[in-house]
Amino acid sequence: MSYAIIGFGNIGQALSKAFARNGIEVSVATTRDPESFASAAAAIGPTIIPKTLAEAVKADIIFLAVRFESHPDVAKALSTWNGKTIIDVTNAYGVPPEELGGQPSSKVVAQAFTDARLVKGFNHLIAAVLAQDPAVHGGRRVVFLASDDEDAAAQVSTLAENLGFSPIRLGGISEGGLLVQARGNSWGQLIFKDLVKSPS
Repeated sequence: MSYAIIGFGNIGQALSKAFARNGIEVSVATTRDPESFASAAAAIGPTIIPKTLAEAVKADIIFLAVRFESHPDVAKALSTWNGKTIIDVTNAYGVPPEELGGQPSSKVVAQAFTDARLVKGFNHLIAAVLAQDPAVHGGRRVVFLASDDEDAAAQVSTLAENLGFSPIRLGGISEGGLLVQARGNSWGQLIFKDLVKSPS
């Protein structure tokens, strides 16, 4: 299984630190030349591999960690995303609901990434918290996941566990997924909730 993070801002770098902490290789890309952020990637760890966008999207599981408004540009990198799992880490705060056709923002993202399996996740924590070691007082920091594809949700749950987090699945994107999505100028009820699951 291969992994990529598209976007190397605060959230992309926070996710990269989780991969580096666990010695898992991940490609990182932006729309810029990889050389422009190679030193920042190297500072995080040797398993963080800068690539072009065209190279990075060859991965099996792809974190979409760009501004919500930029997702259509990333989607153009492939004509079809069949067989790939997209983890939507974007937040559409400030985007009027009418611009989204009244849909959850992840539904709009899913429509751009033709034939991909989409999981909403890793987006409810601010970057500074997401970047921290998720092992807290013997427990593990929670990440919420929502998807209309059970297999994709299970796949991303396993990845979250491998990265040291405790995944909690919220069900479908239009149901539990609304708890971790912005709508206009309001946030879902679980956004910014930093929860730790104690060991059972």
